[in-house]
This record gives sequence, C-alpha cells and structure tokens, in this order.
Amino acid sequence: MSPFLQDIRETVGKGKLYVAFSGGLDSSVVAALAKMALGKERVELVTTRFYFTYPQTLKIVKNFSNSLGLKHTFIDATEWQAKIWKGGPSCNACTRGPKLTSVKEYANGELVATGAENEDTWGQCGLKVFNGFYSPLFSTSREKVRELADCLGIKPQKIGENEGREGCILKHLLKMMAVPNFHGAAVYKSNTLLMDIVKKSGLNFSIANVKIIGPLSKNIALINLKPFPPHELEKEIKKKIMEIDEISEVELVKEPVALEIIANPGIYNNERSRYWIENGRLAPDFSSKIEVIWKLSKNNRLKTFSVVSYHFKS
Repeated sequence: MSPFLQDIRETVGKGKLYVAFSGGLDSSVVAALAKMALGKERVELVTTRFYFTYPQTLKIVKNFSNSLGLKHTFIDATEWQAKIWKGGPSCNACTRGPKLTSVKEYANGELVATGAENEDTWGQCGLKVFNGFYSPLFSTSREKVRELADCLGIKPQKIGENEGREGCILKHLLKMMAVPNFHGAAVYKSNTLLMDIVKKSGLNFSIANVKIIGPLSKNIALINLKPFPPHELEKEIKKKIMEIDEISEVELVKEPVALEIIANPGIYNNERSRYWIENGRLAPDFSSKIEVIWKLSKNNRLKTFSVVSYHFKS
C-alpha cells in the first residue's frame, strides 16, 4: 500500500483532500488510503445526495465515515439532477454535473479524489489529475482494488441492487422525467418497495430492480429479479407494485423481451452509442435477454433515449 500513500502525500501536498464518496468499494478504498496518508484532519468525505438516492445509502455512508473517524458532508443536488433527466436518461451527464461538480464547488479549490480505476473511462484516459480531480487508483485494476479492500478490511454493505455498487434509483427510469411527481414517483416508490420486499424475503438476488418505461402518459413497471423468485413471492411483488398510484401496468421479466426505443438523432445515427445503451446500459440490469428495436424520435425535447413499449419473445 505504501506507493499509494506516497502518491497521495505528494499529490495533495500540504492541502486538504475531499473525497467524492458514494459508499461503493472504490471510493471506500480511496477514503481509507487518504486517511492513512494524510491523517483524519486533512480528509473530508463528501456525498452528493439526491431525492432518488437509495435510503440505505445515507445510513451506510454515514456509518462508514464514522468508523474511520472522518468528517462527512452531504450536498443536495436534486434539482440539478431533475433538470438533466427531463431530457431523458443520462447517467454520464449526472456524474459529470451534479455528482462531481457539486463536490468540486464545495472543495473551493482543493483537490477532489474520486474512486475511478483503470477499467473506468477516466482510467482509460490515463489522467491521474485533471481539472481539480485526482484519482489515486487510476492505473489500478478492479481486481487489485478488491485486494486492497481486503487488506484494509473494507467490506461495503449492499446498496441498491448490486453489492459493491452504489446504485441510483433514477437510472431505472428509462424515459424522460417530464413530471417528477408522476414519472419520478413511479420509479422511486416501486424500487424502494421492491428493496423492502426482497430484504424481508431473506433471499439473495444478483439483479433486483423495477424499470419504468412507456409513453409519457403511462408508467409501465418491468420487474427484474435474478434468480426468478418463488411463485408466491412473485405474486406478492406484482400485487404491491400494482397498488402504486403512478403505475398502470406491471410485468415480471422472465423471458426474452423486445424493447422499442426512440432516440434523438445523435444516438440514433451513432452505432457505438446504440450498442453501448443496449449492451452496457440496459442488458446487465435485465433478468432475461433483451432485443432493441430502435426508432428515430420526433420529440426535440428528448436529449437521449426513451423505452416506449415492450413485448415478450416467447
């Protein structure tokens, strides 16, 4: 670990280091290394909080910061996130904007450390320090980060649907959040409800989420659970999610599904963008194989893409 500690000391110098802290594995490792390198008085953990943050995230990040004896601050960026999602799903814009820029503004000229490693886009760019951000793990493999975590005794608690991953409820809204109290409420209520049911069931799922799709006038809930739940649990989940006022249709994804997606010209005409959305953004979170039917959007307010309908390919 000494090369990491030396690098942090040399990079930060005599200043203070602010860690953009999500509660996931990478940022937890960075937080622990920063404390070892600089001492707790020169390290502060900062978490950008949204309305759509998983409720357990708030407890987990606070408990972790307390366990290290580090100062921790929440910054709310709900309005900024809502403005972005009004034009359609855009996790990258959310990360670059409210998630990181809010922390940078709070740091007021001091360096902000991120948990980016060499399998992230940041690491692939080969930049350790850029525009006020510093990634101590930028040249470190994901496997090595896990080894570091083991050495440090770090075992992040489960947040959202995947272990070691912070998760964001809003990423499951696969269309424009034109009306937060309708579209946003549907994705928030359904996913927090699912998390509660899953927790009470005592079962372990590698995938557990509710994707909200459909036209702007209608919220369709596609439940993804892997492995598939017992029949009685499936009935309970579908019944309770159907009781949510903002949701009009519920299905459990248990067989291959075709998704009709409309996209703005920039995405529709870019094969790489379509490939990434289909295989990087969507497929990993579905409990069965997906097929995408792409269509060009006529809505100039759509900045990214929107899943407007589906059918099972039985």
